[in-house]
Amino acid sequence: MARKKKDYTDVAKQLIDIVGKDNVVSLTHCETRLRFVVKNRKKIDDKAIQNLPDVKGVFYGSGQYQVIFGTGIVNDVYAAIDKLHEVNTIYGKDDAQGDDSDKDKANQSWGKRFMAMLSGIFIPIVPVIAATGLFLGLKGTFTNPQVLKLFGMVPSQIPANLLTVVSVLTDTVFSFLPALIVWSTFRYFKGTPIIGIVLGLMLVSPLLPNAYSVANGTAKAIKLFGVIPVIGAQGSVLTALVAGYIGAKSELFFRKHMPDVIEQIMTPFLTLLVTFAIMILGVGPIVHWVENLLLAAVEGVIHIPYGIGGFLIGAAYPLMVVIGIHQMMIAIETSLLAATHLNPLITLEAMYGFANLGVALAIFLRAKSKSAKETSMSAMASQLFGVSEPTIFGVLIRYNLKPLMVTVLTSGIGAAVLSIFRVAANSYGLAVLPSYLMYIYNFRDLIIYTIVSILTVILAFVLTNAFAIPKEVLQPDKPKGVPVKEVKDDAVYSPVAGEAVSLKTVKDQVFSSGMMSKGIAIQPSGSGKISVYAPNDGKMSVVAKTGHAYGLKTPNGMEILIHLGIDTVSLKGEGFNTKVKIGQEVKAGQLLGTFDIDVIKKHQLDPTVMVIITNSKDYKNMSQLKLVKQRLVKKSSLFKRKLRIQLLLQQQIDFLY
Repeated sequence: MARKKKDYTDVAKQLIDIVGKDNVVSLTHCETRLRFVVKNRKKIDDKAIQNLPDVKGVFYGSGQYQVIFGTGIVNDVYAAIDKLHEVNTIYGKDDAQGDDSDKDKANQSWGKRFMAMLSGIFIPIVPVIAATGLFLGLKGTFTNPQVLKLFGMVPSQIPANLLTVVSVLTDTVFSFLPALIVWSTFRYFKGTPIIGIVLGLMLVSPLLPNAYSVANGTAKAIKLFGVIPVIGAQGSVLTALVAGYIGAKSELFFRKHMPDVIEQIMTPFLTLLVTFAIMILGVGPIVHWVENLLLAAVEGVIHIPYGIGGFLIGAAYPLMVVIGIHQMMIAIETSLLAATHLNPLITLEAMYGFANLGVALAIFLRAKSKSAKETSMSAMASQLFGVSEPTIFGVLIRYNLKPLMVTVLTSGIGAAVLSIFRVAANSYGLAVLPSYLMYIYNFRDLIIYTIVSILTVILAFVLTNAFAIPKEVLQPDKPKGVPVKEVKDDAVYSPVAGEAVSLKTVKDQVFSSGMMSKGIAIQPSGSGKISVYAPNDGKMSVVAKTGHAYGLKTPNGMEILIHLGIDTVSLKGEGFNTKVKIGQEVKAGQLLGTFDIDVIKKHQLDPTVMVIITNSKDYKNMSQLKLVKQRLVKKSSLFKRKLRIQLLLQQQIDFLY
């Protein structure tokens, strides 16, 4: 007998009552979540929504209030809301068509758009700056007199030529940092990146007086027309940002108005000429002056005596992360590194991650609720490597504000101590466990940072135990009375060619936190159109009209969701093509459709493919994904070299690659 379909009318009514039907501008959905565009996000009671049946979590991002239900359920809830006729739903259209990104942007404040811009520009260059910091740390370690003494050497015995070669590794990024920033700014504003690189190199051309040399008096600025001082832009992050913005907008203007016959040559010519002239003839020096004032102000706060400045920064940073304005700190840190090759700011901000660990650990050990234990454990695992969203949304602000206040206080105290000792990193982009690599260049700073970070974890743990354990986690989960479904061992093949990575690395907290259930992620390989194959025999339960998501149920009871990219619902089907329909029976290895990875990247979206077992709760004792061995899978010729990844269950699932 077929199971009676659950009625979600009551859930729909309660959800709309909590959000407020007069508060809703529009409502759409994708394969996993409802997406509300609301007038006032503050009117919504997150806790009340989280307590509704089948709600896996909530968060606010990209101008949308998102309620996570999961595959299948979200469609039923959306349909129930539509039947109520209480909000402006767009029923009948596919999920992507209803996702109006222009409307989302219109509902975002200029501040949020500015934060998104800084994030989009600086995040691509974070890895090379972090790598340079590691190079500097290694150089400092192996040229340290005490380390050399262990080998019976002194610094003067190191060959000068060797130091010169090593300096290529340690100095290149900072020497040409403006070029990297102009490139990334062009890329963000949809200009031609190669023009950005050339413009950035012009700003730091060796033919211009070096900014550092002018500052220390060993060189003089060129006087253009006898009046305008002209120097290189070495170390000036703000100058590079402004040059990149002006250049990208100029290029787009010239391309739009230039006749086709001369556009290919004249657009780059005019873009470089106009932008370089604007920067040289006054804008560059003015911007550099403003930047120096801002840096002086930041350093002034950092060095307020008795650790007060450190406390203010350390305590404020967790709150900045919660409201999403912490990305602006990357620009300031980059300027500090460019100007001084040191970054005391990230040292103070870093205590936030260690405080989070202490809070999550205390809740994990005290919780009697199984779901609270799972959430806090997942949060700790992510936080160890600097991913803080699961801790923020799943622990700090889920129950009450006390855990967040403990993080604020202990982060501030740890930062205050570090500021007193004037500890500074030589890079950025590394947090919690990897962050120690930023201090190996200086043994003293490494020791102090290690001691303070450990004490911060301990203090947060003690204070949480004493004052901030939420009452909800002390209550055991109420039995739901729902029997575990009968499932059997099964195997899941990779739907796309690529490299398997942990789901926790995905840059979407809904997936990385396990909110959508367990699974893995795949970084697809290749370019152009990527084929998507059925990961198992089964019946198609989801085929998004936009082609960005597929779902199927196997004969053995497993429910699989394949989600192609992050926020690709916004593409409204561009670059996606489906070959199957809902209800269709498919075989493992059968072509489901294709997606164009170049289109996804062109829109600056992440092409990572998520493979989620949406009913993983039906498998007892499911543990973390572990790589067990590598072998050649002969079952299907569609996949060449594959990795076999096993989920350790009472009933077993094998992911085969």
